[in-house]
Amino acid sequence: MLQLHTTKIECLTTSSEEAFIARLSENDQYPLPLRGKEIFLAPETHSGKLPDGFRAYFILRKNLDSVEANQDFPNVFIIPNDQHYLRDGDVIRFDPKRIKLHTLYRKNSQHNSLLVTERCNNYCLMCSQPPKDIDDSYIVQDLLVAIPLMRRETEEIGITGGEPTILGDDLIRILRALKNYLPSTSVHILSNGRNFANIDLARKVAGVKNHDLMIGIPLYADISNIHDYVVQADGAFDETIKGIMNLKRHGVKVEIRVVIHKQTYERLPQLAEFLARNLLFVDHVALMGLEMMGFTKANIDELWVDPIDYQPELVRAIDVLARYNMNVSIYNHQLCLLDKRLWPFNTKSISDWKNEYMPECEPCTLKEQCGGFFSSALFKYSDHIQPFSESEMPTKNAPQPTL
Repeated sequence: MLQLHTTKIECLTTSSEEAFIARLSENDQYPLPLRGKEIFLAPETHSGKLPDGFRAYFILRKNLDSVEANQDFPNVFIIPNDQHYLRDGDVIRFDPKRIKLHTLYRKNSQHNSLLVTERCNNYCLMCSQPPKDIDDSYIVQDLLVAIPLMRRETEEIGITGGEPTILGDDLIRILRALKNYLPSTSVHILSNGRNFANIDLARKVAGVKNHDLMIGIPLYADISNIHDYVVQADGAFDETIKGIMNLKRHGVKVEIRVVIHKQTYERLPQLAEFLARNLLFVDHVALMGLEMMGFTKANIDELWVDPIDYQPELVRAIDVLARYNMNVSIYNHQLCLLDKRLWPFNTKSISDWKNEYMPECEPCTLKEQCGGFFSSALFKYSDHIQPFSESEMPTKNAPQPTL
């Protein structure tokens, strides 16, 4: 779920209406009976009177002098140009009373994720979205309203939390809504996998038969005490392994996700051997850099290791997984820190709305191929970031580095 910084939004007219879900539209010819689910987004070229019947109206400040705001219209708001990234077809949750909005879906983004709950049964040392013990059941209802408003041609939707499986049957309702309204859309769920130890839940998820469903599950070590310590939950390792087995038994695709930090990097090669010998049937393995959000900042001394210092372990792990023909990728890393033998496995994975490059990267010729940084990396990142020059760019026919 994305949030627009809304401190400067100005209200022209409002109502006592509670928060609602709506899709943005720049089309003032939209059929009148359907406008109740739309917010009119006055484009820069719009002039004249606002069209009737929309749920609300967002006007760029630049257009203020050219728009006749009928004072009989409820929910007319001015958005400054420097805060405007909203586009036609985006879906938002808008609270007119508090003048606050959250972007639930961006039509032109390749990185849409639905936050379905903030509750979790893990308490991971590096959790970027620290769990909250709250009643957030309203989120499910919001999403069931929002999903039908999303573009049918959407390529992929992520589901994240908290821990989505805590929702139980409500998770199944969300998956069914995605199947019904976005039948060609791939769905990727981030889960700790523990609740799939209950085979009935694995069977229900598989039974929805989404077009293309994968569940990303973290496994942080080949031995239980390290994994359980990282997620701060006794018995989590055993439940996670059982959950993975149950999902694969029912034909659900599974991705293993490993966040690399001080507690996990030393046994990366052993974890790779464990995966190759025991979970060879998983569909993807992602070895991931640390995100400087949430609990990571509080536990930085226990977690931080410069990526350049764990390259030997990462090379050995990738070598094992590649030799077993497992599908493996490296996420959230910078090319200048990676051993060049690992470059073929590197993937630009950070969501576009939080992908940044540091000042040191400005002259680099390989930014388009590099994974870049999370915007939160300003808190702490490697001292070894170095830009590549044009002479160091790989040529099309250059041989790939081998492990």
